[in-house]
Amino acid sequence: MIDLERLAAWMDDRGLGVGAPVEHAFVSGGTQNDIYEIRRGVVHGALRIPPPSAPETRDAGILREWRIIEALDGTDVPHTAAIAACDDPGVLGRTFYLMGYVDGWSPMNTDGWPAPFDTDLGARKGLAFELVDGISLLSKVDWQAKGLADLGHPDGFHERQVDRWTAFLERIKGRELPGFDEASAWLRRHRPIDFIPGLMHGDYQFANVMYRRGAPARMAAIVDWEMGTVGDPKLDLAWVVNGWPEDPDDSPGISYVDMTGMPSRSAVLDRYAEVSGRQVDDIDYYCVLAKWKLAVVLEQGFQRAGDNPMLQTYGPVVLDLMQGAADLAETSDYKS
Repeated sequence: MIDLERLAAWMDDRGLGVGAPVEHAFVSGGTQNDIYEIRRGVVHGALRIPPPSAPETRDAGILREWRIIEALDGTDVPHTAAIAACDDPGVLGRTFYLMGYVDGWSPMNTDGWPAPFDTDLGARKGLAFELVDGISLLSKVDWQAKGLADLGHPDGFHERQVDRWTAFLERIKGRELPGFDEASAWLRRHRPIDFIPGLMHGDYQFANVMYRRGAPARMAAIVDWEMGTVGDPKLDLAWVVNGWPEDPDDSPGISYVDMTGMPSRSAVLDRYAEVSGRQVDDIDYYCVLAKWKLAVVLEQGFQRAGDNPMLQTYGPVVLDLMQGAADLAETSDYKS
């Protein structure tokens, strides 16, 4: 629970619904952040705050997210409005920020596609293209002009990926990961055709976007910026297409999304190239890197799973991802 009196005083100081009662409702939560819907006068927002049990590093993470959300104001990227942030844990016990509330729906919290996407298969294509357009537009944000030059370290980004994540794996390693050596060696021998640094989400997928209600498909906001950084935006594209079938009508595709009626993987890649202005001929490199890196990241969760049933499920997922990275590296004809 949050202290409404303290929150009201903080909002008063910023002229946010001064004098009106604060109404709130818990939306979602977990180990990383809790989200509350906040209403006060004309203010309708979502408050994002780490739970008391979250590590201290989450406070810095909250401010990092806030910087990105604030920087997106005035851009074409679908995003939540930036209202205000608080770096004083004396107010609510943790750092937090207040963003605009999104009246929309997420593929993660609905029982199947909502109307009209449940029956109108043609309308579903728009959901896919809106998904790709989101990161296409994000890749075009002038991150330096937006004051995000220190958000990441784009210089040498690809040169350090294998060494960095190999060292990470060695620190938490508890088992062998078949395919790791093969995929690592391939990544050391290859590089992208070109590297244009840009703002990236870091965990981009249907699970981290929200759509406006009704047709045509319109993205309301990209959400959950915990992994946001300045790096290579085409890794976001790899996150999307790694599980995307060439013929969605004949393949289950992404486990939590009904892909029937979606455009082909090739069409998704073409859309990204058209909107972003970036070539995608080197997508195999990014897909190998994305699978390999995600396997390493999830392995940490698996090694710390204990009795946590959700983290235990990461075990076979990690093995599939790492072997998938090695298999793609072996069969790819990408030569750069």
